[in-house]
Amino acid sequence: MTLAALARDHLETLCVTIGERPVGSLANRAAADHLAAAFHDLGLVTRAQGFECLAWRDGGARLHVDGRPYPVSVSPYSLACRVTGTLRPLASRADLEAADLTGAVALLHGELAREPLTPKGFPFYQVREHQAIVTLLEAKRPLAVIAATRANPAAAAALSPFPLFEDGDLDLASVYLHADAGIGLAERAGARVSLDVDSERSASTGRNVIAEAGDECAPRVVVSAHLDTKPGTPGALDDASGLVVLLALAALLRDRPPDLAVELVALNGEDHYANPGEVAYLRANGDDLQRVALAINVDGVGDRGGRMAFSRYGCTEALAAALASAFADDTRFVPGAAWYQGDHALFVQRGRPALALTSERIEALMREVVHSPRDTVDLIDPAALAATAAALASLLHDLPGRLFAG
Repeated sequence: MTLAALARDHLETLCVTIGERPVGSLANRAAADHLAAAFHDLGLVTRAQGFECLAWRDGGARLHVDGRPYPVSVSPYSLACRVTGTLRPLASRADLEAADLTGAVALLHGELAREPLTPKGFPFYQVREHQAIVTLLEAKRPLAVIAATRANPAAAAALSPFPLFEDGDLDLASVYLHADAGIGLAERAGARVSLDVDSERSASTGRNVIAEAGDECAPRVVVSAHLDTKPGTPGALDDASGLVVLLALAALLRDRPPDLAVELVALNGEDHYANPGEVAYLRANGDDLQRVALAINVDGVGDRGGRMAFSRYGCTEALAAALASAFADDTRFVPGAAWYQGDHALFVQRGRPALALTSERIEALMREVVHSPRDTVDLIDPAALAATAAALASLLHDLPGRLFAG
């Protein structure tokens, strides 16, 4: 079987047979099983890194305002509710600070709903304004929250409307709808609202899948992609294509391992509100991350409409030269702008050299595809994934001679 055919088969399994893979779900565990079995079949030493997490079931929602139905989606990880109250529109933080929300269903729109709010317990950073809004809402205890949103590709990718909240620590029930669908709602303060949200949070588990190749005593290189997806998307670009590159790379390294300690890591949590897989990986590695000579993250590669873009972070001149040599085929690869939304940021933040591989069209893909049901296998060119794996294999074989000899 050719490497491209292998890539196609793995894509079909991950995106069609398994489908959406939110952390903590049965499908997520099936994807982890598939990765672990594939690495094992290739003869690589494979291990799991388990963690506890929150899973969530979405049973839909029904919203009526003065008896008129409105189409709404349940905010990921929302609590369930069945409430009746009065509509209280809020467009700004000042509105929220002044509001009495006793017996009210809050409608957040305008300035308050322009971008997703950072989860309360997000482990890597906090946005002070977001936390102030969440704190006020929880203190004022509305019966529930409705968010009227549009699009925000920089923060919410292709989702329009986007969920204002995606937070399993938030002590509120919430739904969202497109601002166009809710035209006029903001003018109906005091209207009678009934909202029924069918959802359930539950304790669950997940795991990172890690495979090792090469010489464990040599300098360490980490190659990562993420296993999970947002709810509601098959996640072909985000990030089944990255996982497939890891599997294709494993196939290339099986018979010719490099003089490096290569760690192929399927991280499980990049699209989860609490990033549990990333937190587990950092906790398990601790100060050992300082031994990482290079971290490579593969996310959003292989779309049929563009080349792979590579960007480097904290690299020496010798490392930059090695990268330029590995990605010299300008029909497949092109230098890209810096971006920090991927798991390479875990290493960049800790001062380790890193390489990110994504699509040269990533901005357009974020606007049109990523996190949506449109992120399907027909967007992916398996030959491009095979070429990416081959370039990475070339890089890994080239690095010891350039950087670590003598």
